[in-house]
Amino acid sequence: MQVEEKKIGKLVILTFLERRIDAILVSDFKAKLSEVIENGNNLIALDFSEVEFIDSSGLGAIVSCYKIIGKSGLIVICNLKDVVFNMFQLTRMDRVFKVYTSNEEAINELS
Repeated sequence: MQVEEKKIGKLVILTFLERRIDAILVSDFKAKLSEVIENGNNLIALDFSEVEFIDSSGLGAIVSCYKIIGKSGLIVICNLKDVVFNMFQLTRMDRVFKVYTSNEEAINELS
């Protein structure tokens, strides 16, 4: 799985460069996110600007990492395409995770 990692202050932005986050890539996706958390990062923005599809296994991986980070940190979502945002709304994940329209919006609010 191709991922760009960028750190701005305490915020880590992970940009996923895959078009799909599904059962095929979910273990790599979860491993990368878990690695970032285990390295002591507790403020994470997931940039989905390149992602055109996410299935329930991808959403489950995000929730699993959300549980790992617990109350000591925060995971937010950025740059959702309409189809992916609809999946977040359908599963009510937009109520669990703060969703930003851009990385800049997340940076401004979280810095």
